[in-house]
Amino acid sequence: MPPIFLRLRWFPILLCGWITQGTLAVEPASRPVSDPAPRVTEYEVLRSLPPGWLEEISRNDMPDAQGLAGGNRSQGRWIEAGAQRGSCRAVIAAVVTGDLERADRAWRGITTTFEHQREDGGFTAAERPNGGSSATGPAAVETAYFFLQELGRAILVIRQSPHEAHFRERIQTIQPKLRKACDFLAAGESTILPKSRKAVNRVFIAAKAFGTCGRVLNDESLVATSRRLVAEALLQRDADGVFLEHGGRDSSYNAVSLLFAQVLALHVPMPELDEALKKAARWQVSRVLDSGEVDARGNTRTGVGKEPGYNGQPKGINHNEVILALALHGVVHGDRRAMDAAGRVLAWTRRARTSSPSIPEAGAGTPSGGTPSGR
Repeated sequence: MPPIFLRLRWFPILLCGWITQGTLAVEPASRPVSDPAPRVTEYEVLRSLPPGWLEEISRNDMPDAQGLAGGNRSQGRWIEAGAQRGSCRAVIAAVVTGDLERADRAWRGITTTFEHQREDGGFTAAERPNGGSSATGPAAVETAYFFLQELGRAILVIRQSPHEAHFRERIQTIQPKLRKACDFLAAGESTILPKSRKAVNRVFIAAKAFGTCGRVLNDESLVATSRRLVAEALLQRDADGVFLEHGGRDSSYNAVSLLFAQVLALHVPMPELDEALKKAARWQVSRVLDSGEVDARGNTRTGVGKEPGYNGQPKGINHNEVILALALHGVVHGDRRAMDAAGRVLAWTRRARTSSPSIPEAGAGTPSGGTPSGR
């Protein structure tokens, strides 16, 4: 069998005074077209981001001393599993930067989540601040896949890194619990599209859960489900390739779809998805103003006061996800315009946070992120 990486290609990206270098790998021609080898691992892509970007984006993801993250942390109590996904992002950021002490602290969020696993593989849930609950039905499936999509990703990135041995024992410990959670997810698959077809970002999030966890568990049935969900999600686009949310365009949620689909494609390559993401990214770049602010005019859901979020406040733009969506796309596709737009948004968020410290951050249980109800 030929090696996965036949040769390495170095690329420079000059952006806002930063230079970063990363490696891209060319897929072997002998691979079947239906499942090509990844051109580059996500670990390599994340290592290729400009210095400080990943730490900035994940600055609010670390769980507290109780292992609570996101909306659970902000409320000071356990509410649901989906809010814990930030702890997985914190693990990823620490692994990529080689800070294993920080990664160990972030892992507490994963341990805490599985302490709330039910016998059926799902997770216990309490009432949300807005009065809703993910204790039963489709919402229980949704909160599970919100957590699992980042957990599967975290384990895969760890395995791609030089630090796999550091985490091997704890990954082996949670693997039976992950198997149980995926069985719960698979049993509830039929609830996903009826609940989320009009919010295509959630369909991609579910697809990412099935795909990344399928790779972790070497379960091709889970990967096949991921592909089916992606096929459905790709139907929810307009003529220009923008992902639709509640029947229209949204400059925050299009980025969310772009981000989760791009990450999934790094682990479960799908040529048809890769082509679709180029169009979605093109429109997303056009929504970033010269100032770095993300233009919300005409949005169907965020930034225009139309839809209440997790805490009952109107949903805003999830700037962190806009930044990472454009940055990952920029690295994977060598797209300088996407990287430049990501840099402008990052600079704008820094200025906005400095001038208005009360501005909420995504991932903290805010209207733009933190829990499944924020979607």
